[in-house]
Amino acid sequence: MFVRVKSTPNSPRKSVQIVHSERINGKVKQKIIKYIGVANDENELEELKLFAHSIKTKLENDGVLPLYSVEEIEKLANQAHETHREKTTQKEQTKQQKNIETDKNTHPINNQDDEPINREDYAVNLLDMMEEDRVVKGIHDVYGKLYHEMGFDKLLAHSSANKTSIRVLKEIVLARIANPDSKKASVEMLQEKFGIHLDVKQVYRMMDKLDERHIVKLNTLVLNQTKSLLNDTIDVIYFDATTLYFESFSQDDDSFDSEDDTTHNAIKKNGYSKDGKFNQPQVVLALLVTKQGLPVGYKAFSGDTFDGHTLIPSLKEIEQSFDVDNIVYVADSGMFNRENLQEFNNHPNMSYIVGARPKSMKQSIKDKILEMEDYEAINEDTKVKTIKYEGKKLLVSYSKQRAKKDKFEREKAITKLKAKLEQSSSVKSQLSNSGYKKYLRLEPSDDNKEQEQSNKKANSPLNNSNNHKDKSSSCDLSIVLNEEKIKADEAWDGIKGIITNNTSLSNEELIHQYANLWQVEESFRITKHDLKIRPIYHWKPSRVRAHLAISFMAYSLVRHLEYRVKLLYNLSSTKIKSEGYSY
Repeated sequence: MFVRVKSTPNSPRKSVQIVHSERINGKVKQKIIKYIGVANDENELEELKLFAHSIKTKLENDGVLPLYSVEEIEKLANQAHETHREKTTQKEQTKQQKNIETDKNTHPINNQDDEPINREDYAVNLLDMMEEDRVVKGIHDVYGKLYHEMGFDKLLAHSSANKTSIRVLKEIVLARIANPDSKKASVEMLQEKFGIHLDVKQVYRMMDKLDERHIVKLNTLVLNQTKSLLNDTIDVIYFDATTLYFESFSQDDDSFDSEDDTTHNAIKKNGYSKDGKFNQPQVVLALLVTKQGLPVGYKAFSGDTFDGHTLIPSLKEIEQSFDVDNIVYVADSGMFNRENLQEFNNHPNMSYIVGARPKSMKQSIKDKILEMEDYEAINEDTKVKTIKYEGKKLLVSYSKQRAKKDKFEREKAITKLKAKLEQSSSVKSQLSNSGYKKYLRLEPSDDNKEQEQSNKKANSPLNNSNNHKDKSSSCDLSIVLNEEKIKADEAWDGIKGIITNNTSLSNEELIHQYANLWQVEESFRITKHDLKIRPIYHWKPSRVRAHLAISFMAYSLVRHLEYRVKLLYNLSSTKIKSEGYSY
């Protein structure tokens, strides 16, 4: 972001703008952020430039907690003055006292005769001033205190980490909350905004000490703090997984090895990307939260791991390491597969609610789902029915609002598909269609249809050369809408399925518990967007895991503070970050 002065041809007028540069498709393009005004002479130009720089500074610092509040300036100045006085020797104090007495006799200050004060005696040369002390205020007061309350200051204790690594970990975690960026940029920000001096090498040494033992300890600390905040009443845990991409195009191979990382630790792999970064390697992050959105734990998997294979390992770690039982686990339909359901059956104490995929079930079950006569209404919008499914309960719900949404989304997509087909119905032009390409089908082009009909008429043993020619032209295909598929899909508008082994919850409670999965989605939004956990710039698997641990610590602090504040005020994490320091 910079201030740009643009001249008007054949005119003394000059416009002042705040401009941001960004690279798009390999080319640098400039976007005007704010138009400041037009200057007619050099004096006006200088004033506009000064005004623009002040606005630019405010825009750059938007969302970053200030070092001091206005009310604290005088108090902090007095504290610094007292510290300076304590460092002054008795001899210097006596000398200063004599000078003060002499000054009083020569230049009385605030005397009763109202004698004018000679201000030249109190002039200060700013070049002679030096910093005696600095007090950091702002984000450290709030999140720093919570950092200690959650026990994060003891995470690296009783290990090979020294005091420097313990301090560096705290500063990097708080920096991710204040203004998330790369480790190098965080070090520069801490020095510029908060007066905290770190070396980026110290940061990397600290990250190398955050091994798997510390990650297990971190999960335990977070779980215990969450349980304490909720009076040990965690009855529902929500689970989901997402992908985080790297700022790289090369993945770890199976022969990955170094001093700190062995083959089985390779984590940077290509896989199905939920961010649409299919040409970049990624890591899969599984997250568990309570119904209040508070963190329970997390686990990282290599980027080529299927979502459905992350559920059971994460729950086993919770069950074995964290001593949690009698909890209902809730996950979306991405976790619905036979392996997971069978694993749940092997753990009878595990109660679960998992999203089903009704349209992928066998035909006899689908027929029962689409029989709408025996659905029972639970409110004006929703009606439900239960079906036995492999010894478990399949709860199917139909919602009028959801049906309207499904219909709207489908018709919107079909309108776009029709517009593309009108432009070109060739196979090549439609290969990039995604999402609703299930509504497309291949068929011979009009020219090829006529050719096929003539082939049938001319199909005889005496026409071998023509047959060969016609066969080569039969590859001329076009894409058209599959009207039968569209009509069949309409029957599923508004229908959603849930698989559960819990018999104690009512249908209404099951639907409510499953609907609360938005808590995990919001948690991923916080980690991805607010804390900018992606893209990942590290390449060593150990440092990738350390980066995820640091981000999880920051996320835990944000969520815990948000929950505590919400007990009094309804403020989001972003609102707390930008304004919460003022109350």
